[in-house]
Amino acid sequence: MIIVVGIGADGMSGLAQVSRAELARATVVHGSRRQLDLLDGSVTAVRRAWPSPMLPAMRTILDGAGADVHVVASGDPLLHGVGSSLIRLHGAENVVVLPHVSSVTLACSRVGWAVQDTEIISLVTSEPHTAVRRGGQAVVLSRDATSPAALARLLTDTGRGDSEITVLEQLGGPAERRRTATAREWAARPPGDVDDLNVIAVRYLPDERRFAIMPDEAYANDGQITKQPVRALTLAALAPRPGELLWDVGAGSGSIAIEWCRSGPGCHAVAFERDEERRKRITENAIAFGAHVEVQDDAPGTFDSVPPPAVIFIGGGLTQPGLLEACYDRLTVGGRLVVNTVTVESEAVVAEWYSRYGGDLVRFEYQRGEPLGGFTGWRPAMPITQWSVTKR
Repeated sequence: MIIVVGIGADGMSGLAQVSRAELARATVVHGSRRQLDLLDGSVTAVRRAWPSPMLPAMRTILDGAGADVHVVASGDPLLHGVGSSLIRLHGAENVVVLPHVSSVTLACSRVGWAVQDTEIISLVTSEPHTAVRRGGQAVVLSRDATSPAALARLLTDTGRGDSEITVLEQLGGPAERRRTATAREWAARPPGDVDDLNVIAVRYLPDERRFAIMPDEAYANDGQITKQPVRALTLAALAPRPGELLWDVGAGSGSIAIEWCRSGPGCHAVAFERDEERRKRITENAIAFGAHVEVQDDAPGTFDSVPPPAVIFIGGGLTQPGLLEACYDRLTVGGRLVVNTVTVESEAVVAEWYSRYGGDLVRFEYQRGEPLGGFTGWRPAMPITQWSVTKR
């Protein structure tokens, strides 16, 4: 059995009696060097610091163990912590977790926020731009001392310099410290003495949250963008599910990939685009929306360098020889493919594949009201043919 004990910056003094008793009877305790240093003389077990990388050691933690194995972890081990990893590797029946107060709860208590109204974002393994938001509030779990300044710069660069950030260091411990500034102020004069153990409470300003499909002008683009009405219909066909990976092939401005990421928790994307300037725009758009989008160059040449997708969207390049075959081959059974076309040549390719594999084939046409002299007339957009199929 693996017993995971959460411990705070206050060390042994903050532990519940059941946690202290578990550590007192331990024969081996695993943890980071910082966490192991929080233990006092009442813990006589052998102390083993996690190696880098940790995963192999977590996989073999029970090998040769004649008694229970103990692990110390920061705060609540089930909140972006080692407890979740150990349960995934060894099963819930083999892991017992004794949580401490989480850093998120402590942070919310310091700034007076309700936890259920607060988003939790981890930068421990994610890039800083994934903590950019267009409104609301969040507790951001920092990777290290550089995270507050990196996030403050990104917020400032994306028009959110008025956002209020509170950096909380060594929460719950004797060296606890709290500093508040706007993102713009912090980015201009970042302190040089931020502790590695910190979290950031962020109130994002201005609040421009929208839960619908974004307008075209929200994205930097050169006109190569799936227009808002078609984007809404395309997201409906893509049908995002939590945690899924999308490949956006012929991504243009990256609007489909970014809307995919905005649609649900854990949704992430890889955008394939052959044009270098457009790849730069995709990166800029992803940063502005805090979207987890990896940008790659021409498809299908880079397909083997990224994880396999749950869903693929093809918005451009359909007539490129072998592209559709390469995309379909990368899908596992149950994977979904959605293709949008506007040219006769692309429609011919889609019609052939539809006749072979079935799926849904639809055509969308819409018109916009535009000035016509002193009146208003209808200007039709190019019709879109869309094919969607689930691989059997």
